[in-house]
Amino acid sequence: MILTADYHTHTPYSHGKNTVEENAAAAKEKGLRQIGITDHGFSHIFFGLKRKKVPSLIADCRAAEEKTGVKVLVGMEANIRGIGGLTDITPEDYDNFDLFIAGKHVMISYASFRDFRRYFLGNLIENKLKKGKNPPAKLVEYNTKAYIATIKNNPVDIISHLGYLCPCNAAEVAKCARDYGTYIELNSKKSHLSDEELLKVYDTGVRFVLDSDAHSASRVGDFALVAEQIRRVGLPTDRIDNIDGRLPSFRFAEFKKHR
Repeated sequence: MILTADYHTHTPYSHGKNTVEENAAAAKEKGLRQIGITDHGFSHIFFGLKRKKVPSLIADCRAAEEKTGVKVLVGMEANIRGIGGLTDITPEDYDNFDLFIAGKHVMISYASFRDFRRYFLGNLIENKLKKGKNPPAKLVEYNTKAYIATIKNNPVDIISHLGYLCPCNAAEVAKCARDYGTYIELNSKKSHLSDEELLKVYDTGVRFVLDSDAHSASRVGDFALVAEQIRRVGLPTDRIDNIDGRLPSFRFAEFKKHR
């Protein structure tokens, strides 16, 4: 496998170490055609992108693309803020972004106290105290509903690190992603799907992208963790759309053409 694009990278606009230009230069050095700059969403309490910084982010992405020749997508790794599927990117933000990723994170501003109690405390207790062993069925159901609502209610391109710190029915989420044209990310920074889950997700017919989740330029284009899992389970690569010269057809861009 040869990576064509890396759609999940961070910069100092959230808590990455290197600039947009440095990430883009690293992508060029590794032969990538596209890169996504996807800093954490506005609701992340400690590391979220600041709204007032969005114009600067856009300018940096455009300048980096012109300098490196790599397509630099202005993106966000938006936070899923509760069971209703609310994220950081709202229709008022659409014109500012090229790429819409959504995922579960911990220290964020939740949509409601109920979401804080169930989505934050429930998952925190499960992962920190119970170590994720045999999670309660109600928590799995809640998390699954949150992912599905996010896909249904937003033109999300990619679900990042599905199931990480958020036990869910990954196959049911993947079925929804398949039906709505959202990609499931195979994240090479975090182990997030077991081998069994990965095969069940593949069997739904959903499409994938491989991403580094790089927080430094040195890790841009690094998909070694995922590549090892793919080899281990014998996963076919026919539906991985950012390898071997292929590029994905993203939902968000198409949505914006017709709104």
